Amino acid sequence: MFKWKISYKVFVTAFVMLFVGMMFSSCGMFDKEVAEAIETESENLIVVGYSQLGSESVWRTANTNSIQTALSKENGFFLQFNNARQKQENQIKAIRSFISQRVDYIAFSPVTEDGWTTVLEEAKKAGIPVILVDRSISATDSSLYTTRVGTDSYWEGSQAGKWLEEDLKKKHQEEEEINIVVLQGTPGASVQLGRTMGFAEIAEKHSNWHILEQRNADFTTAKGKEVMEHFLRLYEDIDVLVSQNDDMTFGAIEALRESGREIGKDDDIRIISFDAGHDALMMVRDGIIDVDVECNPEQGETLAEVIRMLERGEKVEKEYIVEDKVFTKENVEKYLDGRTY
Repeated sequence: MFKWKISYKVFVTAFVMLFVGMMFSSCGMFDKEVAEAIETESENLIVVGYSQLGSESVWRTANTNSIQTALSKENGFFLQFNNARQKQENQIKAIRSFISQRVDYIAFSPVTEDGWTTVLEEAKKAGIPVILVDRSISATDSSLYTTRVGTDSYWEGSQAGKWLEEDLKKKHQEEEEINIVVLQGTPGASVQLGRTMGFAEIAEKHSNWHILEQRNADFTTAKGKEVMEHFLRLYEDIDVLVSQNDDMTFGAIEALRESGREIGKDDDIRIISFDAGHDALMMVRDGIIDVDVECNPEQGETLAEVIRMLERGEKVEKEYIVEDKVFTKENVEKYLDGRTY
């Protein structure tokens, strides 16, 4: 059965390359030797088509590196990688391309939660298992994907809220009026929704916590600065900034400094961030960022192991959660040296 699978894959690959060659040979764009090399390279390897949602942040780069390292030829994989550049239509095109190539597995990090039903039904009809990475989708039919590898963004949001509770209590400010602004990530992304809901659940328990505004800043430094400038113009008294990733936090800090705010003072603005990249953790150590809730990008090894389980015919869970940590000035020092991103 295994030999039949390989020979079928080789047949399909050869057919696809022959078709592409017929399309481009008149223009001299098709290289027969390259096609043969691709066919030879993928033989006896597990072929995975993976669509990364983009390269919008340091975190995303680390996540991509983790996946590319784990799904290497040395580890028994042939990875076909696609960068969707933050566009869902690019991911859908990539998934359809993977289906036409008859890859063994499709994995992708969805830009948004909605809008995947049709293309995933096509993958299911083709008999190709689909694995979600990092983010989730909203699907009434859970059989459209096999499993998900990622972190718990709802937990991350709630941890941010619990830290604020404890910090206010420690400083005897739990009864004070607390004004909060929130830099949100890409609208409709599961991580944006999860972190928003997790923090909101804690905030709702405190009638003296006032979320003045929540605004999309696209998970980017430039947009984070722009939106923070908007907040500073609009609201004179801001006690807490919740920024849903480090890149937006960097932009917000730049805006705060340019406005004359003294960052890192006990009586100034508290900054809550997410992702916990190395540069942000340095700011935690220096007291600029008060707390950084990790979103662990090292998801490649878990993804590779799940695929190996499926190859062995083993039953897999519907979700595999990668462990996160919460970093403050009190515990961050011991993690800095070993940080890989």
